[in-house]
Amino acid sequence: GHCRLLCKPSALAQHLMRSLGRSAALRGGRWPWPCWPRLQMLWQLLQPPEPEPVVARELLQLSDAGLVALDWLVGPWGAAGGGGAVSSPVLLLIPNAAGKVTGGLLQLGLRALERGFIPVIFNRRGHNGCPLTTPRLQPFGDPGDLREAVTYLRCRHPSASLLAVSEGSGSGLLLAYLGESGSSSRLAAAACISPIFRGRDWFEARMPWLYEWPLLLHLKQGLSRYAGALAEVVDTDRLLGSRSLRELEETLFCRTRSRPTSWESYWERNEPLRDADEAAVPVLCLCSADDPVRGPAAQSLPRELFRSSPYFFLLLTPHGGHCAFPRRGPGRCWAHEAVLEYFRAMAEFLRTEERRKGLPRPR
Repeated sequence: GHCRLLCKPSALAQHLMRSLGRSAALRGGRWPWPCWPRLQMLWQLLQPPEPEPVVARELLQLSDAGLVALDWLVGPWGAAGGGGAVSSPVLLLIPNAAGKVTGGLLQLGLRALERGFIPVIFNRRGHNGCPLTTPRLQPFGDPGDLREAVTYLRCRHPSASLLAVSEGSGSGLLLAYLGESGSSSRLAAAACISPIFRGRDWFEARMPWLYEWPLLLHLKQGLSRYAGALAEVVDTDRLLGSRSLRELEETLFCRTRSRPTSWESYWERNEPLRDADEAAVPVLCLCSADDPVRGPAAQSLPRELFRSSPYFFLLLTPHGGHCAFPRRGPGRCWAHEAVLEYFRAMAEFLRTEERRKGLPRPR
């Protein structure tokens, strides 16, 4: 399918090349109009998941009394919430930075559920109906809340592999977490679908209105529920009157009443790749060269990172839009099949290495 795998040569890279090369997902039918990435994105966003998933919500209280919501996908078959076999891998799904759980993310969760994974969606504070119990939201690249959620999942499923996949701008959170945590991330592998690598550049460049305005309205609708509580820390009139995602982000996290900071300082602490050299978990980034949201590939793809780090792998395709990667037939998004094949190949490689080195499986 004209895909290329950009990475530093290694035994793992060779194994992924063979596994993905054999995958039917990369050879499936393609979208009939490959040069219309915005149409692909719109088509993918408007398509509901089939079948409609059943979700069991669990609220997790954090160390500062804030709440995040974990939505366990239990399928349309009436399975028990958060169930599955003891050794079934747990797949943590991270929505975009606006907290919008798209049909594509739900479809990926259903595909994973069918293949024996335990999928769970991570909802940030105040997102997707999660109550806001503290006047604080999660900055773009602050992985503190995600770290506590991962610790909880590891305690709940101590013998299972823990995997994570993010969609779009939500990848900023996952990449920041992997860099800050290093070898203590507790994850076995991770994947990012259409990730945003350079947060500040992305906010400053603006996106197509087709994508920016729906996300902006979605964020304002959620924030308006907590306008009274947020009035203690931010100018809510300015916040709800924001005309761009950058203006909303700057009002919410930089122009606070108690601890104002500059736009430059904010991104020094929240750039997704600020600690990328410390990452110690294999990460597959599935990107399209014609992504209208991320921006031109020449400026927005950190190719040097994939050439120098043994943990970052870039699967680059010429067409696919943003989080779309459409195809005819069941599944509709071939990126989902590629990500699940990547996780299967990673598990196979780790088992082979353990047998070769005679290492005991971690308890």
